[in-house]
Amino acid sequence: MKPELLAPAGDLERLKIALLYGADAVYLGGSLFGLRANAVNFTLDEIKEGVMFAHKLNKKVYVTVNIVLHNKEVKFLKDYLISLDKIGVDAIIVSDPAVISMAKAHTNLEIHLSTQQSTLNVEAAKFYKKLGVTRIVLGRESTKEDIALMLQTGLEIEIFIHGAMCASYSGRCVLSNYLTNRDANRGGCSQICRWDFDLNNGEKELKGDKNFTFCSKDLSLLKHIDDICDMGVTSLKIEGRMRSIYYIATVVSIYRKVIDEYCSNKGNYTYNKKYEEILSRVANRDSCVQFFDGVYDETCSYYNNRIEISNQDFLGVVKKYDKNTHMVMIEQRNYFKKGDIVEFFGPNNIGFTYKIDNIYDEDGNTIDVVRHPKQIVYLKVEAALDEYDLMRIKY
Repeated sequence: MKPELLAPAGDLERLKIALLYGADAVYLGGSLFGLRANAVNFTLDEIKEGVMFAHKLNKKVYVTVNIVLHNKEVKFLKDYLISLDKIGVDAIIVSDPAVISMAKAHTNLEIHLSTQQSTLNVEAAKFYKKLGVTRIVLGRESTKEDIALMLQTGLEIEIFIHGAMCASYSGRCVLSNYLTNRDANRGGCSQICRWDFDLNNGEKELKGDKNFTFCSKDLSLLKHIDDICDMGVTSLKIEGRMRSIYYIATVVSIYRKVIDEYCSNKGNYTYNKKYEEILSRVANRDSCVQFFDGVYDETCSYYNNRIEISNQDFLGVVKKYDKNTHMVMIEQRNYFKKGDIVEFFGPNNIGFTYKIDNIYDEDGNTIDVVRHPKQIVYLKVEAALDEYDLMRIKY
């Protein structure tokens, strides 16, 4: 049985992109009780729209309710959970036992235990199973052996397969609160681990090629998807509710390809290393398998000479296409110009190369350069395109 591919949704646009590009389900945060305080987050009306969109595709929506609750907030919890139940969300992702008990008492919501609980042992899994949890999102520190043991509990098991890592147990770091008064357990992490630090041995400052950092490299389990599928893991989770639609579309589509290629051809599967190159172009940090193979050492983190490069490959989003005139409306996302060689790709097209000959503005005037954020322009493209297809620099 194929595992579920679960993708992040930072807003409605990213929800639609994730599902159209191959995710089986998305997870999102509402305006209350989520752990992405700096994200746009969803109103109840937007969650309803997202659920309707997903269910039309026979796909699912999970809502995070995984903040550490204070007394002043508990009084709002019951009504919020009831609202989510009425909307028809497929599950909530929780960490506080108070949310579990209230959801069980007043709703029919399915309950998934958040990675915030850092569940890493079978006895803890059994404990939460008795409370009514049906799925556990394992701590990101889980090895392959840990996952195999957890699968024996009879619970659905969800693991992270791609994205940023926490330098601490996820969400439990107090450095952000201590240094910036922004609480990681309340959705306000200021990512202290990615700061540069001066080092001092007690007597003098230590100097290296670059200031010290203890930032983790990103996670990527792409090359282990065959092992993970064979283990019977329920859900494979991509991190990144703050990421761009281009990142979401690219990462989701690559993992969709690999999962499908392996599950449909187990006897003759060959890992395609080219997919790694595509993923590397949408990330600004190096990646590794982190804890999965049981080898966690200095190669899994940055200590100095860390370089993050902002990706400029993503050029535009297709808003609509006229099959009679062959004119495509593009919303700009990065600078491009006449003469550039680009590539269009999307859920229903595998990608094709296109040379930009003429660019037209909204008044029909020809222009040579598209440089303004979200500028609307038109290109004549003979091949049919769909809304939410993307344009990028040709690899």
